[in-house]
Order: sequence, then C-alpha cells, then structure tokens
Amino acid sequence: MSEKDSDAIMVVLTAGSREEASRLAEMLVGAHLAACVQILPEIESVYRWEGRVHREPEILLFAKTTRACFPELEREVRALHTYDTPEIIALPIALGSAPYLEWLNDVVMTPYGARAAAEMRAEAHGTTEAQ
Repeated sequence: MSEKDSDAIMVVLTAGSREEASRLAEMLVGAHLAACVQILPEIESVYRWEGRVHREPEILLFAKTTRACFPELEREVRALHTYDTPEIIALPIALGSAPYLEWLNDVVMTPYGARAAAEMRAEAHGTTEAQ
C-alpha cells in the first residue's frame, strides 16, 4: 500500500433512518472498510431533488477509513443504501494523533473487506450470495 493509499479520510454519509444508519455502520466496521463509524442524532437536510426543494430528517454518519478503502466503501454503501443517490463524500484528515492513525490503518484492510462486505450484504438481504 502506498503512502497515498494509507492516507486517513473521514467519509460523511447520511441515512434516512436510525436503523439504516446502524446497518451501514455495522457493515462498514464488520467488513474492515472503516475503523470507526459515529452515528449522530437526527439532523434536518434541506436539498434540491428533481427540481424541488425538500426538507427531511436524516441521520449523519462519520466513517474513519483510508483513501484505499474508499472505492469499496462507496460500492458497499450504495449496494445497501435505500437512497437512489446517497451522500458519500470523503474529507482528508490532515493531522491526527499518530497512535490513532496507526490503529485506523491497522484495522482497515481492503482485501479482507471485499469478502466480509459481501457476506454481510448477503446476510442483510437474507441470501447466501456471498462468494
């Protein structure tokens, strides 16, 4: 893994319910795609969708991971998310405690993540499609 791939990032996600947020967080941490996911209480989002302004309650998630894990994290979130176009954005972590960032890099493992995420997705959908 290059130094750039191990760069720590925080991925900001929203979910339509507490249950969906919990499912996403469990999948990400269980699949080693995030070291930690924080679920914040209900927020209000104001956004434009299909030509209209909407106001909806949502749940905000912060997932700490690495740049290398982002493509897989995005793919797995999109596979489980109920929104057509879920918010999945990454912000760089410019500075952080060295022990915390070492732990984060030790916990997230991209090769392991693909298999674990597929198994958890299959379990969430009540199937045995994991390969």
